[in-house]
Amino acid sequence: MNKYKVTFTARCPVNNKKITYNLQIKSEAMIRVEDLLAFVKQVNQGFHEEIADSLMERFGGQQILRAYHHGAFIKTERGLDVPQ
Repeated sequence: MNKYKVTFTARCPVNNKKITYNLQIKSEAMIRVEDLLAFVKQVNQGFHEEIADSLMERFGGQQILRAYHHGAFIKTERGLDVPQ
């Protein structure tokens, strides 16, 4: 099992505030770090859940995306068989 963690920022499409995201991916397949960093760099804005969906579509595996949005903590899980 390979584990990847990365932090990136994107703007909220509602109020344009910067949000810091923490992504964790677990994958049997190798993910090129350069590909992962390039992908998150191009995420300029979006809703948390939509960003999580696009990351899952691109990289697969088991993913957890966390962020604090203006007073609310959001954690999305993709590709996990058992809720954590």
